[in-house]
Amino acid sequence: MWTSGRMSNAKNLLGLGVSLYFWGLMDLTTTVLSGSARPLIEGQEDNLSDKLHQRMKRSWVWNQFFVLEEYTGTDPLYVGKLHSDMDRGDGSIKYILSGEGAGIVFTIDDTTGDIHAIQRLDREERSQYTLRAQALDRRTGRPMEPESEFIIKIQDINDNEPKFLDGPYVASVPEMSPVGTSVIQVTATDADDPTYGNSARVVYSILQGQPYFSVDSRTGLIRTALMNMDREAKEYYEVIIQAKDMGGQLGGLAGTTTVNITLSDVNDNPPRFPQKHYQMSVLESAPVSSTVGRVVAKDLDEGINAEMKYSLVDGDGLDVFDINTDPNYQVGIITVRKPLSFESKKSYTLKVEGANPHLEMRFLNLGPFRDTTTVHISVEDVDEPPVFEPSFYFVEVPEDVEIGTTIQIISAKDPDVTNNSIRYSIDRSSDPGRFFYVDITSGALMTARPLDREDISWHNITVLAMELNNPSQVGSVSVTVKVLDVNDNAPEFARFYEAFVCENAKAGQLIQTVSAIDKDDPQEGQHFYYSLAPEAANNPNFTLRDNQDNTAWILTRRSGFRQHEQNTFYLPILISDNGRPVLSSTGTLTVHVCSCDDDGMVMSCNAETYVLPVSLSRGALIAILACIFVLLVLVLLILSMRRQRKQPYIIDEEENIHENIVRYDDEGGGEQDTEAFDIAAMWNPREAQLVVKNRQDMLPEIESLSRYVPQACVMDNNVHSYVLAKLYEADMDLWAPPFDSLQTYMFEGNGSVAESLSSLQSVTTDSDQSYDYLTDWGPRFKKLAEMYGATDSSGALW
Repeated sequence: MWTSGRMSNAKNLLGLGVSLYFWGLMDLTTTVLSGSARPLIEGQEDNLSDKLHQRMKRSWVWNQFFVLEEYTGTDPLYVGKLHSDMDRGDGSIKYILSGEGAGIVFTIDDTTGDIHAIQRLDREERSQYTLRAQALDRRTGRPMEPESEFIIKIQDINDNEPKFLDGPYVASVPEMSPVGTSVIQVTATDADDPTYGNSARVVYSILQGQPYFSVDSRTGLIRTALMNMDREAKEYYEVIIQAKDMGGQLGGLAGTTTVNITLSDVNDNPPRFPQKHYQMSVLESAPVSSTVGRVVAKDLDEGINAEMKYSLVDGDGLDVFDINTDPNYQVGIITVRKPLSFESKKSYTLKVEGANPHLEMRFLNLGPFRDTTTVHISVEDVDEPPVFEPSFYFVEVPEDVEIGTTIQIISAKDPDVTNNSIRYSIDRSSDPGRFFYVDITSGALMTARPLDREDISWHNITVLAMELNNPSQVGSVSVTVKVLDVNDNAPEFARFYEAFVCENAKAGQLIQTVSAIDKDDPQEGQHFYYSLAPEAANNPNFTLRDNQDNTAWILTRRSGFRQHEQNTFYLPILISDNGRPVLSSTGTLTVHVCSCDDDGMVMSCNAETYVLPVSLSRGALIAILACIFVLLVLVLLILSMRRQRKQPYIIDEEENIHENIVRYDDEGGGEQDTEAFDIAAMWNPREAQLVVKNRQDMLPEIESLSRYVPQACVMDNNVHSYVLAKLYEADMDLWAPPFDSLQTYMFEGNGSVAESLSSLQSVTTDSDQSYDYLTDWGPRFKKLAEMYGATDSSGALW
């Protein structure tokens, strides 16, 4: 029999006793064998009744353990002890622990059965562990007791402060709300065990927000605490709520949250006009619906409570002017309702009222929620353009109207006293196709081109009227011309139809459904009639059935179609409309004879099927492919050789080729070192190539290219001949790049009047050398002569 206990710790564990649980008998359909339950099998019924009448001993009992969370000691925390009745204390019994957290969180002494917790336990992470214990014979490993299951519950301590999981909060409450109006309810949660002590008992209090608001200490409901809170005075409030556990007692943990409360607006402020009189003016030429001016009534409220409705309540211009409310800016816009005339009336007076359309009954005593103002409007005289009567024309014209037919008389007059003569014209931007023409004096609107409703069904043109004595005064009127339909288009197939008929088709089989379209648009709607064309009326192969719904069926009249006899049929179909006069057209249906399978699926529609020759063997195919491969390799090889042959034409950027540039890896010995290089090469390259004086201890990496110039090209020792030689060399060089290139040559030449100015040939460095000869070289050497102090023949500096 298993026993378990907490020893002395269980009695001191906050007054909690150890609960004992007993296992009862198993279900009658099972029998207990060696601590396990197995279902009955056939042949055991005889023994079942004997076992059921025997009193079975309960083989083991087990305890429920409790342990405190957040243990911070250095030694493992003792949980309890498991003991078997068969344990004689000689160490022959081995205890094994398995289940949740076994070996990781909890360990058991396999000899004594003592259970310890080796990790810190947190009830908020896990409140209990279910484990199983087993006693084995240490020597044989045989179970001494059936495996038992027990629970270790983690006991809570107050280690979690209340938290507002939904904070910070945002709420609103109407302004002027009575005291005690609910605003919002905040909720704090405590992760501690609510069934144990007061660790999770939360009490709410307000830290900031008084005296405007209060909070229920138990429910966390925030209410208004001050009456007549006015949004126009203060709109936003920041309230801080604290939640404290342990019932708010000293030592409890606390958490806070912020509640941002906004006072929502109510209609408690009536509108008022900032001025009682408005002065406005308007030109007599102002069109209808044009704006005259704006009035505005101020309202301290916002949103729907600040909406305004403006109206004209009195005055002599009620039928001439109108007022509308701008919903975005809540202003009253006064507009022209009827055409104005300075000659008829020069001024008007209006009384405008602005009122709130949304009122609240409890604030009516603060009203009235309306106000009035007076508006004086002066009409200013202008030279007005011609005016059309009427102001809009709508004309209906059949599309077959003849050219030059007058379809409408356009009339305009000068509203001024002078009553000038009028000249008419059409704004060509409104009639780019030039379909219409207007008589310049009479205003008769006529057709200038044929009209086609199927092309353009509506024409919106603008007719201009200009004063003869003042061409700057131009009036306009819109003329909408609707082109009426006449039956001038024959119906035709909606698309190209191509049908297929199987060789095994039967008579009366549907092979195609056709439909038609008509560009015309008769008032009674489209209706088409189908029939075979007269030349195909007695077609022996196909027949037509008009479905009376603007479609028709094409049916086979016989069976036994054969591709080799005729693989294509052309069936002419006559289509007629219901117009006046009746129009018709003939469409052709192309029918292909195809071979089909038994299900009617098309397999082939060709009279003769192309068959690849079968006499070509696999070896022949391989030989052909091999030849193609060899030819491809040869082509690639030839292209590669040509590319390599052209490669020298590409100048390598690393090959910096210049004339007479020689690089050595040692430092020269000055002018006396004549072994480094031949100085004569800089005097005259032609002579340098005859006697080549190379340094014995080092060879230059790049030799002078001038030595490779053919001697036959040397005509004279001057720059001209030298350049010609180089040009000839470049022309004769087959490996030269096929594009223009820049080459630098360091040949000084000997044709200068000043001869060589280089110090390389100087045999002396005497500073007393005379440079008077520089004055004889002309103006180009004037600066040089001044530098060396040369004087002219008169003895003065040059």
